[in-house]
Amino acid sequence: MDEKNLLAAQFEEQRPRLRGVAYRMLGSLAEADDAVQEAWLRVDSADISEVRNLPAWLTTVVARVCLNLLRTRERRREDSLDAFPFDRGDGGADLAEEAQLADSVGLAMLVVLDVLGPAERIAFVLHDMFAVPFEDIAQILDRGPAAVRQLASRARRRVRGGEAGPADASKRRGVVEAYLAAAREGDFAGLLKVLDPDVVLHSDTGAAPVVLRGVRAVSKGALLASEAARSTQVAVVDGVPGLVLAPRGRLAVVLKFAFDGDRITGIDVISAPERLRGLEIALG
Repeated sequence: MDEKNLLAAQFEEQRPRLRGVAYRMLGSLAEADDAVQEAWLRVDSADISEVRNLPAWLTTVVARVCLNLLRTRERRREDSLDAFPFDRGDGGADLAEEAQLADSVGLAMLVVLDVLGPAERIAFVLHDMFAVPFEDIAQILDRGPAAVRQLASRARRRVRGGEAGPADASKRRGVVEAYLAAAREGDFAGLLKVLDPDVVLHSDTGAAPVVLRGVRAVSKGALLASEAARSTQVAVVDGVPGLVLAPRGRLAVVLKFAFDGDRITGIDVISAPERLRGLEIALG
């Protein structure tokens, strides 16, 4: 086998892992596949004679492609109302696969990752999920190792949600109550007050996953679901204030929230029975 064919075979062997790396960075299966393919085009034209650890080098190539995509996404972030959390069309095989992959990663994790900046996301995913050394990440981000360590630490605190004391819990409950009241009353301005400008909503309701990005898209989605909001109440979901929809006493949908101060930065809309069973819910 010549060198070109050998490299192609090695890349194909690494493709599933690289796809997983890209998916965690981008949160989209289609974008992850595009990123891996773009990485292959770069690899195919590169001189790899000095590469000593091909898997690690391929990871950095994919990470650079993903970083560019994340920066582009941030610059031209657009609202989308192609679908909203309680009404979605049929999904194909790719959407079903994405739903399965999202479930394996955890939609709550994807919600939090989506509110991180590109550099924070790259640092956290590569270091905490794939054990890439800070020194290697520093080369990708063009920053010093100490700065990258701080990025990962800041991202880690956001992913873990910090240590919310009684005061924080009370404040978050107030934010959730304000969100629910605004949704019930069709109060667009009220929603804008409690949602972060870059809020991201993930939903598993229906046949395929939905993602809404930005305060206007999420607000409009909430208004479209205002009828459902009338049957919704505040609850404590996994120790954090959230919302539950339980018509006739049967749990149907749960909304989990991510916060930054007094703003909602992420919403995870959960309806899949297996995910609902895994939640700890207390009313009050």
